[in-house]
Amino acid sequence: MWARKRVATDQCPKTEITAESLAWVEAFQVWKTLGERDWHKLPAREVDALMTLEKELRAERNDEQ
Repeated sequence: MWARKRVATDQCPKTEITAESLAWVEAFQVWKTLGERDWHKLPAREVDALMTLEKELRAERNDEQ
């Protein structure tokens, strides 16, 4: 069992990371480093992934304060 705040799984989190999810994490890092992107040119699924990562990052930062 692995748990952190609002997330829990009965499998090792590393086994849940796919090539696609790793690409989204990398795209998120590039976005945070370089700034704005043209959201209209991205697939909806990628925008959803980036917004989910942003939401989780903000939650983590709020918990630190």
